[in-house]
Amino acid sequence: MPSSTWQFLKSKWRVYGALAAMEPKLFLAYRIWVWMEFIVQIVAMTIFVYFWRAVYQNANTLSGLSLTQTLNYVLLAQILAPVMATRLIFTMGYGMREGMIGIELLRPVDFQARYYVESLTDVVVALITKLPLLLLGVLIFGIRLPADAATWAVFAISLFLGFTVIFFFDWILACLAFYTTEVWGWSYLRYGLGLFFSGALVPLDMMPDWLRSLTLALPFAQSLYVPVSLLSGITPLAGAPRLWLVQILWLVGMAVASRLVFQRAIRAVTVQGG
Repeated sequence: MPSSTWQFLKSKWRVYGALAAMEPKLFLAYRIWVWMEFIVQIVAMTIFVYFWRAVYQNANTLSGLSLTQTLNYVLLAQILAPVMATRLIFTMGYGMREGMIGIELLRPVDFQARYYVESLTDVVVALITKLPLLLLGVLIFGIRLPADAATWAVFAISLFLGFTVIFFFDWILACLAFYTTEVWGWSYLRYGLGLFFSGALVPLDMMPDWLRSLTLALPFAQSLYVPVSLLSGITPLAGAPRLWLVQILWLVGMAVASRLVFQRAIRAVTVQGG
């Protein structure tokens, strides 16, 4: 490798590595929220368990899924939900409102790459803090985790691809912040739609055909349903190459679209603060 290329990569690693290192510190600075969320999720998981037990009271299977499969999927989806929920819309809107967006655009780093690194680090930290919740899920709620390394590897690749897809999609939505003065309601609408269409509440296998087709035509399912269905055993590993191909196509399409939309939206920048 030429020395100039090596120096370039080292400089980029220092810049983006420093950005990534800031996220755990920020996360720990507000650790009270970690404990609050931990308690809320335990309550939510308990509710889900009793809800689905009631649903399955007079049935052995629903849409081909047993109670064990459904609970395994739903509980894992609840733990992995941070992958589906980025903060891009709110962050971009806040930057516009406070007048920080102008400073951010002048920094000598790629604007989108900077937020990608921060969002990815944020998700990794969030998932690490979910490990005690996962352990409780295994011990108390009966979550069944795969024992083979192949399933975990397939799941990890799918989870990464899914997160990247939803990041680029949210980047497109976040660009609307350049055209409006408030994005609070818009960000919560996006979260609500993502919660349903990602399969965080109900496995897509249980949806009517028309709704399932609509859901698969949206990028949300790529971020959560696809990796969780692989981890929970609903989707066999043999189907992973096809799912990866679909995720990669989504990723490429969203990446190109996000760049084009941003280049257009940046012309409408209006700083309110400053």
